[in-house]
Amino acid sequence: MGMTIENVQLRWTKDCNIIIGQSHFIKTVEDLAEIMASSLPGAKYGLAFNEASGPCLVRTEGTDQGLIADAVGCAKATGAGHTFYLVLGTGVFPINVLDRVKSCQEVCRVFCATANPVEAIVARTGQGAGILGVIDGASPKGVESEADKTERKGMLRRFGYKFA
Repeated sequence: MGMTIENVQLRWTKDCNIIIGQSHFIKTVEDLAEIMASSLPGAKYGLAFNEASGPCLVRTEGTDQGLIADAVGCAKATGAGHTFYLVLGTGVFPINVLDRVKSCQEVCRVFCATANPVEAIVARTGQGAGILGVIDGASPKGVESEADKTERKGMLRRFGYKFA
């Protein structure tokens, strides 16, 4: 059996974020949905999980049909078993739920949490597919200046962060 490696461009609704990860059990769907409901009641999100045994279905949950469709599109594009795609609606940010997602007992790893364009690096064999890693956004274009640091810290203060 051979193996191919390809980059798969993932797509979801503009101005939304995505958390992509790997887990080990079908209950991931219920547990991530519970994390969303208890962390951000009323938040719009879509979740898809690629089941890797039994019927091997794309399992879904969410509060917004468009975001669920986005998550399913990402799941089908990679075809990677035991991976999940949690698309967060506009105004919902990974920082609001990422610690809880990472501490979910089924979650093995998180590949990214971003609003940037993402390419998944996917290996395919006769058995199936797996994500090797992701390309999250673009490469650096330089090193920040003092003005850039001031701007970064100002933005974080607007988000409510305080610095000594």
